[in-house]
Amino acid sequence: MKSQIPPQILRQFQKLAAALEKNRISKSEFWRQLALLTQENIGFATLDHSRETRKGYPEVVFGEGKTVPQLLEIIPRLLERSGKILVTRVGEEKVFAIQKKIPQLHWNPQARCLHYPLRPKVQHRKGNILVLAAGTSDLPVAEEALLTASLLGCRAKLIADVGVAGLSRLLARLPEMRRATVIITVAGMEAALPSVVAGLVGKPIIALPTSVGYGTGAKGYAALLSMLNSCAPGLVTVNIDNGFGAGYAAAQIIWPLNGK
Repeated sequence: MKSQIPPQILRQFQKLAAALEKNRISKSEFWRQLALLTQENIGFATLDHSRETRKGYPEVVFGEGKTVPQLLEIIPRLLERSGKILVTRVGEEKVFAIQKKIPQLHWNPQARCLHYPLRPKVQHRKGNILVLAAGTSDLPVAEEALLTASLLGCRAKLIADVGVAGLSRLLARLPEMRRATVIITVAGMEAALPSVVAGLVGKPIIALPTSVGYGTGAKGYAALLSMLNSCAPGLVTVNIDNGFGAGYAAAQIIWPLNGK
């Protein structure tokens, strides 16, 4: 489908062009403001090509619920503009068809994400992110957080299976926790991990509940409520299974340390 420029965006562009012509704004300011206006309407979606200018990373695609034809329309357009892409929550049944058309995409089955490039360059060397996964069953969500933070140019590390059911496993990692700039704690069940970690170290803690647990866990609601009701200071909570949101938030804590 042919892309369209919304009339309001076109009018703003004309105003910018007139201001540049009359030397009311500099060329660099013109291009900065132009990037903020850039979007592409492809009928079933409006692609935000200015996301990187505003937020530091291009628009990320939520793959769950989108069809393969829709993803094959969206991904190349975003990739062409920015040279990088992250598609979260992509089921394995869609991956083959997508990679057949866009072979440069890499599939991370644990994180359930498609992305490019394979090994992003570390851009932000000041500060680091530590992802703590309470149990092995929490790893898919933890891996999504880790991959997101890495793609956003941060130094990030994952430590698995340090839930409070075996507290000695967590305490053995205390030196690494103290060296971290920000910690993402990933837990299901009763989700005690973030409160314990926040009580041990004076770091910003992002609590990430997962839908892992038995019946009364209510697909992550018990973990979510436990994290929201934590008495430990310096702890904030994202939504159930939102590894992407946790990784992005952690990266935004790191960026100012690097002058971004």
